[in-house]
Amino acid sequence: MRVISICPSNTELMEYLKLTHLLVGVDDYSDWPEPIKHLPRLGPDLSINMDKVEELKPDLVLASLSVPGMEKNIEELVERKIPHIVLNPQSLSDIENDLITAAKALEHPDAGQKAAADFRQKIDCLKRIAAKIENKPSLYWEWWPKPVFTPGQVNWLTEISELAGSSNLFKDVELASVQTDWEDVYHRDPDYICLAWVGVRKEKVNPDIVLKRPNWGQLDAVKNKHIFVLEEELYCRPSPRLIEGAIRLAKLIHPEAYSSIT
Repeated sequence: MRVISICPSNTELMEYLKLTHLLVGVDDYSDWPEPIKHLPRLGPDLSINMDKVEELKPDLVLASLSVPGMEKNIEELVERKIPHIVLNPQSLSDIENDLITAAKALEHPDAGQKAAADFRQKIDCLKRIAAKIENKPSLYWEWWPKPVFTPGQVNWLTEISELAGSSNLFKDVELASVQTDWEDVYHRDPDYICLAWVGVRKEKVNPDIVLKRPNWGQLDAVKNKHIFVLEEELYCRPSPRLIEGAIRLAKLIHPEAYSSIT
């Protein structure tokens, strides 16, 4: 099959299915795994060049609704009668199901069952360790600094926080993404600050930026230097790589408890 992925999380899904070799084109933001870097680029995920997509004659396009604005890609795929499936994962169980769904559409159902089982096994292993941890610190996840956006209850990072033996500071807000402000975060007083800015590479984020915010120097997280600058590609994309992110985070917060997991 000739397959096209038009968002990074779907490209990563293909790698977990061990079907990356089927890809013939990807969006501009797909940056993992290494073999896809030589493939034709079809534009940013919010503005895919459908003429280029058609030129590649795909048997299937893996589309997404994971970011607002992607709807127009779907509309064009429908209008041009290009074969496609649409994935829209909001949780770890959604991602597990998408592995199975995508593999069936790609005519490799066994690959989906195996990848989903491996994914579930890692989640269950992390859950078992987290269940034994008594002190579960709160994490403030910062997706964007101004205006401030942070994940709410209906988001995979609430699950990732729990798998890492901690809790999302905004898990009480029944939204996927919460727009708030620095004062609200200050009053909630997180134990850790996790900076993972969407679309910004880790090396371009300076943790000292939080010291410029009113009163934040008084936060225990700042005093204790509990500020993490994290890889946005491991936390901001709804792909199976979130588990890799969960393991890295868990080892930062509870190194001894998670020492046995890789």
